Amino acid sequence: MCGIVGYVGDKPVLPLLINGLKRLEYRGYDSAGVAVIDEGQLWYKKKQGKISGLELEINGVDSKASIGIAHTRWATHGEPSERNAHPHFDQDYKIAVVHNGIIENYVQLRDSLLADGYRFYSETDSEILVHLIAMCYDGDMAFAIRKALQLVRGTFGILVLSSYEPDKLFAARRGSPLVIGIGDEENLIASDGSALVEHTRDVIYLEDDEMAVVDKKGAKVRTLQDKTVFKAVEKLPFDLTHLQKGGYAHFMLKEIFEQPDTIWDSMRGRLLVEDGNAKLGGLQNCIERMAHSSRLIITACGTSWHAALIGEYLIEKYANIPVEVEYASEFRYRDPIVSRVDTVLAITQSGETADTLAAVREAKQKGALALGLCNVVGSTIARETHAGVYLHAGPEIGVASTKAFTSQVITLALIALALGRMSHLSAEDGREIAQALKKLPDKMHSILKQANHIESIAKKMVTHHHALYLGRGFNYPVALEGALKMKEISYIHAEGYPAAEMKHGPIALIDAQMPVIFIAVKDAVYEKVISNIEEVKARGGWVIAVVSDGDDTCTSLCDEVIEIPHTIQSLMPVLTVIPLQLLAYYTAVIKGCDVDQPRNLAKSVTVE
Repeated sequence: MCGIVGYVGDKPVLPLLINGLKRLEYRGYDSAGVAVIDEGQLWYKKKQGKISGLELEINGVDSKASIGIAHTRWATHGEPSERNAHPHFDQDYKIAVVHNGIIENYVQLRDSLLADGYRFYSETDSEILVHLIAMCYDGDMAFAIRKALQLVRGTFGILVLSSYEPDKLFAARRGSPLVIGIGDEENLIASDGSALVEHTRDVIYLEDDEMAVVDKKGAKVRTLQDKTVFKAVEKLPFDLTHLQKGGYAHFMLKEIFEQPDTIWDSMRGRLLVEDGNAKLGGLQNCIERMAHSSRLIITACGTSWHAALIGEYLIEKYANIPVEVEYASEFRYRDPIVSRVDTVLAITQSGETADTLAAVREAKQKGALALGLCNVVGSTIARETHAGVYLHAGPEIGVASTKAFTSQVITLALIALALGRMSHLSAEDGREIAQALKKLPDKMHSILKQANHIESIAKKMVTHHHALYLGRGFNYPVALEGALKMKEISYIHAEGYPAAEMKHGPIALIDAQMPVIFIAVKDAVYEKVISNIEEVKARGGWVIAVVSDGDDTCTSLCDEVIEIPHTIQSLMPVLTVIPLQLLAYYTAVIKGCDVDQPRNLAKSVTVE
């Protein structure tokens, strides 16, 4: 992994490929490379580090090439280096391959190829592919690719460029996304629609075990078993303006400030305020089965897992359905007990998270109703689940998720409301929840107005190396999410805990150098949290608290407070998380960190 771009047409291809890679830069990477066919020969350039470095190497190159492929790599096998960067080439430099995914049987394949005299130049599993294709080539590149991929076990999204057939691109996928952009006398291929939208919004999504042969006239899709597939052309659900910073210093800051709009977009047309209900079209045909499930299993990774924890509280509170939350990365490997009377809900921003996708397939195999909650239209999760709900949060460019998290929580609240109204939740109670949901965007705006105040607190955070985040009830998952944001982008070690668990170990860490961030809003456990704050202060801890407007008790106790407006207890996480996102953002900026592309992280984790 991480980003793939290909182009065939009449335009100069090098600047177009570089620009496409920049559109995918947010996904995270450590090196980049391009390969083109110029005057019948393969020409390439690879570079460790930023795309800007590769661009400098290419500037001034006199090339008439109008077909090429490009890649940004996030290291899995082999260290970040120019040698391990993509594209990879066969020994005769006639074939070039870029690859997202992991080849699980690469050791056996490599040993076999070495025994046959093939030489390897990188430490990657990806280089296996180009040598297999070369070994299978006998005058028909599409046949060679199909035959080579039948030897492979694992996941792949690949583009192949060859001087044997210099007017064509070849693409194939299994478990790693590829989308074809359809233009006028030009066509593009990418791992993400973001690289295509500048040129076209008409796209074709490849499914697993499909291969496309693409020239400037069009794309022909067949299965890896060589059966013709007829594909419908779809529209990308966003345009170029969604991929621009719009005057903000970073995409992450833009996305934090977009949240009043994005959570409303998640509710638009779904929240029925007067009825005290919610209607989710994507679940219309299966919500009865969902409501009568013996239990609901929510599976996710990272930030989405934190949203899932809030979803557990929401659905159990309002719908009386037992809920379990599972790390998707652990779910299928422990042979989970799942049956036909269960529902499994997979949450993923990208819709491509490999572990979450594997959990969905496990659930389907065991006969459960498999549902998806994701942000990317046409993603693999959206296509492989029985039904689901889109977040409608718009493209999220910052690697550290913000607006997707709040949209996930909102969507889970809508699901809980709809399920609750089908059972015991009264219309009056439903209207109370619906009214509270409707008011959240305005309340968010009032928190965002405190950005300067939160920045001033961040200036004090930068001198610390550790932080503890504490919350209870609905706000315990917010403590986990706040800690994750801080460590993701500022590289300050941070841990989230239920506040009551502090006494069972973490309290040993408390001293004047340990910032402790409390979520201490006025809810059912408020007095308990105040007691926890007292315990920290008694040990000299530095306390930052997110508190309810006008809370004089917390203000007198704590070193720093961030006041937020009140809402019903179950929706507090949508508000309490905003100050923690801003605190992490400003701390990282003051430290000089790369906020949108934090080190070692990838936006879409398409390998296990």
